[in-house]
Amino acid sequence: MEHYAPHTNAKFEGFYSKFGLPSGAHIALIICSVPKATTLPPHMVSFTYYPKTGTDIFRRDQWVQDIYRIKTDGKTHAFELRVPGVGFMRCDADSTTEYSLDGDGWSIHAKTKTRTPWQPRMETPEGWMVRLPLPLHWHVHSLNSLADCELEIPSVDLPKEDNKGWAMIHQEKNWASSFPSAHMWIQAFNRDTGSTICLAGGKILGMTAYLVGYRSKDLDISFRPPFSLALFGWSPTMSVDVNWKRGAFNLGVTSFWKKLEIEAVAPKDRGGWFGLPAPFSEGHRENFLTESFLADVKVTVFEKEGWIFGGWRQVKRESFKNASLEFGGDYFPDRGT
Repeated sequence: MEHYAPHTNAKFEGFYSKFGLPSGAHIALIICSVPKATTLPPHMVSFTYYPKTGTDIFRRDQWVQDIYRIKTDGKTHAFELRVPGVGFMRCDADSTTEYSLDGDGWSIHAKTKTRTPWQPRMETPEGWMVRLPLPLHWHVHSLNSLADCELEIPSVDLPKEDNKGWAMIHQEKNWASSFPSAHMWIQAFNRDTGSTICLAGGKILGMTAYLVGYRSKDLDISFRPPFSLALFGWSPTMSVDVNWKRGAFNLGVTSFWKKLEIEAVAPKDRGGWFGLPAPFSEGHRENFLTESFLADVKVTVFEKEGWIFGGWRQVKRESFKNASLEFGGDYFPDRGT
């Protein structure tokens, strides 16, 4: 809860919520502020309704006059994001989150009933690194939260089940100085098995680093530097392959006892890609990153057999459909300037 609450001294702060709806559609909701932006718009509420097919995507980036980030309880870190003329997002001491937003041609009202933290004993993917003065911080507040949800988009013929019912919400945020020069992001939830995969990373401070988490009924695996770190493009424990032309991304990370291989692809000829702004010191740069919610993701887990010279034994392989895959910055050559 502490890391999800507003960091009012940060140069920028953005809250990202991804809703999984009953029809298989998704919503990407971003509330982001660059308080001292110099030339570009400083405050944004971004709403994207993404049908299961990835076609006829409804998007609105709403540039608002201000976003008030208010800590309502300093001890519990409860807070509220208040957007004049649009509404609010409120997170209580028990992490119950309420959304009440009426935007430009859309409205959403939702309240979470559950929360799944990054790990039972590790609230944030960064671990001890969250205390460092890094140029960017990434926090996942909930891998998956069940919520009651009401949605209206008058210009869209919504599936009836998406108008009012349940939703599964993934909640995270970024804060600090600016987005990295190049980054990747993956997020997926398997409704059948309850498993989740979530990772973020890219180029930062001349290095390549990733934060990775895979959860299933029988496995709870996280990777962070130094295992998921490369210096000058080299690492004994991590391999990375980013291929925007194919819409593909592969990551392999190894620790002393476990190895995780992740393959993600969302072919561009399949469609379903949409651009989003990203925050920098001058404000929000439009079309700096792109996402697809039609990615296929495969996760393979290996465990070490024996000691140092033992081989690797595959213990699990799982596939995720309709996953999220994001390319940003230098990894997205078609970005805006």
